[in-house]
Amino acid sequence: MDLPRHDLGLLLSLDVLLAELSVTRAARRLGISQPALSAQLARLRDLFDDPLLVRSGRGLVPTSRAEALRAPLNRLLEELQSLVAAEMPFDPTAGPVAARVIATDYVHATATSRLVRSFQIQGLAARVVMMSHDAQRSRGDLEEGRADLMIASEALLPMGLRHEPLFHEGFVVVQRKGHPRGTPPFDLDSFCACDHALVTPVGGTLKGVTDEVLAALGRSRRIAALLPSFLQLPPLIVMTDLIAVAPRRLAMARADDLDMFAPPVDLPGFTIHLAWHPRRDHDPRVSWLRSRIRALDL
Repeated sequence: MDLPRHDLGLLLSLDVLLAELSVTRAARRLGISQPALSAQLARLRDLFDDPLLVRSGRGLVPTSRAEALRAPLNRLLEELQSLVAAEMPFDPTAGPVAARVIATDYVHATATSRLVRSFQIQGLAARVVMMSHDAQRSRGDLEEGRADLMIASEALLPMGLRHEPLFHEGFVVVQRKGHPRGTPPFDLDSFCACDHALVTPVGGTLKGVTDEVLAALGRSRRIAALLPSFLQLPPLIVMTDLIAVAPRRLAMARADDLDMFAPPVDLPGFTIHLAWHPRRDHDPRVSWLRSRIRALDL
């Protein structure tokens, strides 16, 4: 392979072809004709001495060589783009802004949604992609450029990311408006006497941080409902007489429907961090996105 004799643009075309798995769609995305891209694909096959894309049924599938090229090629092209743009300030008004953010549903509801709102207020053409946190996949998404940023507690952050504190969160006890117990503050006895809802995103365990604190005091509570997501908690509390321990910001978003109280025990809060892959340290767009998130009223 004699790369210096070949147009670097061929590698960009290959990157798009591997993403689209369609000559027609890739040509449209690159802004060239289908015959022109077919000619480039022929040159790429000669360059790599491999078919790269082969027909299967009504579509194209990558060969094993092409599949092995996909991630490193995408990474190298992004690094090249960052190198070229390193000294150029990012202009969010020059075209549509894309922000791909990994977070839990609670963080998307309380933080990422405010990013969407801020773009609207600024009148920017923007698309915010809210990606779910996945312990097996999130680091690869950040490393390979499928995601720009991650917003999560430090315990959820994959190893090797750059990160900085974004905000600290605490807990409140919530009940529905008009709850039969009334609105006196919770003491330990009244708290333990109520039926509780517990959010357990991982494993469906019957114990959370609150239960560990209660156990240290020789007390326990009754868990009447287990939920996998904090976003499912407010609707359940509103329609039942259950109470729950919830992040303060999530409860504040439903203040019209929920009464909020200080917990009768000291519960440790947690800090939410803004994180990114070291490869994106000097990426102008990602740096600008980080600055916009820092500026949010969180």
